[in-house]
Amino acid sequence: MPELPEVETVRRGLAPVMEGQVIAQAQVNRRDLRRPFPPGMAARLTGQRVLGLRRRSKYILADLASGETLLIHLGMSGRMMVSGDPLGRFVHDHPTPEKHDHVVLDMANGARITFSDPRRFGAMDLMPTPNAEAHPLLARLGPEPLGNDFNEPYLVARLKGRNTSIKSALLDQRILAGLGNIYVCEALYRARISPRRRAGNISAHRVAALVPVIRAVLNTAIEAGGSSLRDFRQADGELGYFQHSFDVYGREGMACHTQGCTGRIARIVQSGRSSFYCPLCQR
Repeated sequence: MPELPEVETVRRGLAPVMEGQVIAQAQVNRRDLRRPFPPGMAARLTGQRVLGLRRRSKYILADLASGETLLIHLGMSGRMMVSGDPLGRFVHDHPTPEKHDHVVLDMANGARITFSDPRRFGAMDLMPTPNAEAHPLLARLGPEPLGNDFNEPYLVARLKGRNTSIKSALLDQRILAGLGNIYVCEALYRARISPRRRAGNISAHRVAALVPVIRAVLNTAIEAGGSSLRDFRQADGELGYFQHSFDVYGREGMACHTQGCTGRIARIVQSGRSSFYCPLCQR
């Protein structure tokens, strides 16, 4: 499932052709995805100006002039593809609609935004902009890892006394929004912390040191356009490239990248998810 860097990459790709622009025509080709579409979604979107695009955790939020906000979740296989871009950055011709093109937004500037989702685990919803943070999908989320509310004292306080593993704690969206399996593995490797360690048993100093590491991993991934493992594409159809920089994720049995380390990357399963780490470097 796309994580924070992939969603932020898509948001940045959509912004030049959507922000400040009017949705000339919205087309909704089915009643639901993971959850039902809101009533009259096509009519409520048509004719609306997009005031801005923002991201909350793994969700894209499009604020509209109507006072509503369109929530977009890519799910496991969802893509937001741009065609006919007047800025000349994307594919110029609108492709023929395909089976899994569930929502199509034709912008007044000539761009077309197509939401395609073969597995239909994605979601779209509309809610009043002032109440967006109270939406059921957003209400219990923790702070953004790239925001000011995520800092050393906060993380130390949230992890103090927790009996769960540090890996599970960092994946808890109530503690930190947007982090997923890939980037938690990479951040723990850079911080030299084993994913098996209990969060409450890690010293405050080492927990605090995780904050800049998490930010650095995410920023590097965003600059690389995210990670393309299966279905993820950027808004222009290109693959992300951060997977070529993985230190541990997916590298089971390969040599550790740390200079002088003779360890090999191990894989264990935690809460049904694969954790990759170096047993020698990470303690």
